[in-house]
Amino acid sequence: MDLILGGFAEAKVADLSEAELDDFEILLDATDRDVFGWVTGEFQTPESFDTALFRKLCAFHTHQKPLHS
Repeated sequence: MDLILGGFAEAKVADLSEAELDDFEILLDATDRDVFGWVTGEFQTPESFDTALFRKLCAFHTHQKPLHS
């Protein structure tokens, strides 16, 4: 989760609103296994976690081409 949440935070935390920071803090309290499953699509994301911030996190980790091309 350090790579998923930490990488996002490092790149985007300065641009987040107060509400998004609150949502991020709530996401940090979820279990790593759940968050990983939600981000990868293995588990359905509960409505309470399916926030604009969570969608930004998922978009941040979506790649349309190889990372090192």
